[in-house]
Amino acid sequence: MTQPPLHSYLTLAQHCADAARQVILPHFRRNLPITSKDDDSPVTKADKDAEKAMRAVLGAHVPQHAILGEEEGTTGALENEWLWVLDPIDGTRSFVTGRPSFTTLIALLHNGTPVLSLIDQPITNERWLGLKGETTQYISAHLPGNIGTRSHCQLEEAELSCTAPEIFRPENFKKFQKLQQTVRRTTWGGDAYGYGLLSLGQVDIIAEDTLKPWDWAALVPVIEGAGGCITDWSGAPLTLQSEGDILACANQSLLTDAVKALSS
Repeated sequence: MTQPPLHSYLTLAQHCADAARQVILPHFRRNLPITSKDDDSPVTKADKDAEKAMRAVLGAHVPQHAILGEEEGTTGALENEWLWVLDPIDGTRSFVTGRPSFTTLIALLHNGTPVLSLIDQPITNERWLGLKGETTQYISAHLPGNIGTRSHCQLEEAELSCTAPEIFRPENFKKFQKLQQTVRRTTWGGDAYGYGLLSLGQVDIIAEDTLKPWDWAALVPVIEGAGGCITDWSGAPLTLQSEGDILACANQSLLTDAVKALSS
């Protein structure tokens, strides 16, 4: 059987992102009921309906593919040759407080490896498109930005970013603080939007913890296609079995030094 071209799946991913935007935009900065999950993270009608909209698009075009979504779990087997991973609103805390740093994340895994990804910010009208082995595309109607990480950045001059200190397990927060001592400065906040900024050369390192596959899968082709690296804290490739410690760096040398700092 001939393997479908990834570019056709990238078009499908954009249709999913467009469908999610149509759901999300009318709810932004509106008073939405907010409920809490077991881990105390917030969820809204916008999260749930946006995922349903994306699932409807995929179901109509690739019903043979499996889907893993933050809100509705798994449809099909995780071992499926093709697995879509969806996070309708990454950064719901930002969304419910009116901050335009949340994103919609869409990834396609082939035999467990992320080969396609999309990061979408509907308010700022920015979109990052990643395909394994190709240069990341950045689409923006109003904001400047060129794809490319800082290829010669050294650890002592690096801009470190992380969503919040609360995401770390206690032992990993101590390791993160050691990394902080080696860089120029640390900026908090941003969720997955920060990884888009890393691909534009605005951020050099992101180290986070307790991320789920729907949090990181869509980041991999985007970061790699911009010249960066993304692994776990030991420098190993990310898989569905990874424990949630994520390290994204602007270049390989920076990754090597960051891994050493985290393990010291």
